[in-house]
Amino acid sequence: MNQSGAAAQPARDRILTTAFRLFYAHGPRGVGVDTVIAESAVAKATFYKYFPRKDDLVLAYLDKTDQAWFGGLRAAARDAGDDPRAQLVGMFDALGTAFRREGYHGCAFINTAAESQTGSDVHARTVEHKQIVRAWVTDLARRAGAADPGLLARQLTLLIDGGLGNGVLDADPATPAAAKAAAQALVNAACSAA
Repeated sequence: MNQSGAAAQPARDRILTTAFRLFYAHGPRGVGVDTVIAESAVAKATFYKYFPRKDDLVLAYLDKTDQAWFGGLRAAARDAGDDPRAQLVGMFDALGTAFRREGYHGCAFINTAAESQTGSDVHARTVEHKQIVRAWVTDLARRAGAADPGLLARQLTLLIDGGLGNGVLDADPATPAAAKAAAQALVNAACSAA
């Protein structure tokens, strides 16, 4: 973005956009507040007006990430049709979308959790995200007629997280299809009586 485009964007949005790019690439611990201030072209006082603590910025980054990732999962599920069984499998198309994104670095929540202190607000937000996603998948599994919706949801979310991690480790473009096939097998087995 050029300087005139940056100036047209409100300061809080510039800070958050900059933090999103830097935190996702380097992790929140790998990026100092001074770097975010410099790259977002705001005054220090402006930064601290919106984000009194660095953790406040990290939490805003996680909220923005949640909107993008969880929104992508739900959209992929909806695109699979009205059948909850198809939606449980269809949500894995979000992995393929994530893998194709320029600068892919895996799951921002897992990455942030790994570098945050257990019990901190930041760590709690990463856990909360995973619980919300799993609750949504549990609801889909229940509607799909799974014998044990909680177990199926845990299996599928572990598979999603593993797929996100594998995308960083070897960036194999076959990973999303393999994860989707595994999801189909899990859904078929768990919902066999449905």
